[in-house]
Amino acid sequence: MFKLLAIFFFSTNLMAATQVAMTTSQGEIIIELNDEKSPLTTANFIQYINDGFYNGLIFHRVIRDFVIQGGGHRPDMSEAPTREPIRNEANNGLSNLRGTIAMARTSNPHSATAQFYINTVDNQRLDYKDENYWGYCVFGKIIQGMNVIDNIRQVPTSTRGDYSNVPVEPILIIATRIQ
Repeated sequence: MFKLLAIFFFSTNLMAATQVAMTTSQGEIIIELNDEKSPLTTANFIQYINDGFYNGLIFHRVIRDFVIQGGGHRPDMSEAPTREPIRNEANNGLSNLRGTIAMARTSNPHSATAQFYINTVDNQRLDYKDENYWGYCVFGKIIQGMNVIDNIRQVPTSTRGDYSNVPVEPILIIATRIQ
């Protein structure tokens, strides 16, 4: 019995977290998802990846000392149609620290669909506080390619239509895949 428990314990600890390779026009980013603390959010993100949804979309919002945001707009700034929103898992204990990836949403705490952002600085003010301030769900972290994030955060931006902080030259998400 002890051997069986020991094998189960060690084999579950050896399971690697899901990793995503995101190839952008600025280089490749490797994201490690936190399947354990954000199961609904990671499953949602993985489904969009498996559907090829992000391929050809852009990072449409770049604020140097805040976030880079993508996963919802085409290069012409039209919105890509999404699936239904998911429940916010921001109360998972993960924090919006530099290099983490989180779900973007509207003022409705349970409105996240496909858009995500990557924190370029520590943004703990975006963390879950309580049922009155849900915050934004962190579901992974960049484990390779922070230099790409830092390059993106430096690009010149402008206003395009109703959108501000849009890169002057589009930052494309060329391809995403599960590693």
